[in-house]
Amino acid sequence: MIRKYMELTRAQMEQVDREETIVLIPVGALEQHGNQAPLGTDDIIAGAMVEYLGRALEEAGEGDFPILAFPVIPVGLSTEHKNFCGSVTLKPDTYYHLLYDISESLYRHGFKKLAFLVCHGGNAPVIQVLSRELRSDLGLSPFILSAGAFGHPDVRATVSEGNVYDFHGGEMETSMVMAVDPSLVRLETAEAGIPSAFVGNQTLKTAGSVTIGWVSEDWKTADGKPIGIGGDPSGATAEKGRIILETSARELVPGLLEIRKWKA
Repeated sequence: MIRKYMELTRAQMEQVDREETIVLIPVGALEQHGNQAPLGTDDIIAGAMVEYLGRALEEAGEGDFPILAFPVIPVGLSTEHKNFCGSVTLKPDTYYHLLYDISESLYRHGFKKLAFLVCHGGNAPVIQVLSRELRSDLGLSPFILSAGAFGHPDVRATVSEGNVYDFHGGEMETSMVMAVDPSLVRLETAEAGIPSAFVGNQTLKTAGSVTIGWVSEDWKTADGKPIGIGGDPSGATAEKGRIILETSARELVPGLLEIRKWKA
């Protein structure tokens, strides 16, 4: 089990080896995930990944691994979703300074290694810039971990046949929430989304060598209604979510072992 930063007393924190301990900072978001999944999908996944990662470390014989989990940062950079009801976003500079100030506080108390567990892709660009600034300014070692091994064969195998656009708020993310609490998902309301403006393009895509800063409105239902998600979430199950969470956590273990050995 991974120890949680917020549960330690001051006296207990003083006993932590802050030179060697990796502070794991899960960064989530509060934003729309379609009709069927909760606004806190990324935060729910972030919290679950901490638990699954703890189990994966134990299974790897690393039950005493020096890692401390910071509370999930519940709001992030969700500009692309802000026009959908319920979505909350920080501005890029606000988000940058929020994470910088947290990191600087940890540095003040002697921590040397931070690992940002990115549970919302929209947060990644700011965190990539932040990581370099923290190294340059403070001499910290800030690492970046992806919370989802979405390209792994075992994870790809959970996606229903024909669901070619599975992405934000789709089958995989919905399944991950169901693995944590299926009561939070309303599959009967699910609608599929496709990036209709990009379909058929040879080069201009939502990602790749030629792209644009896409927004959720670019993802529409078959009849052209903005839905803001990718793919068809109707095939989601809790078992699929368990596979995704377990695989994603297991895939992070080798990287964490190398982070442990890293010398600044």
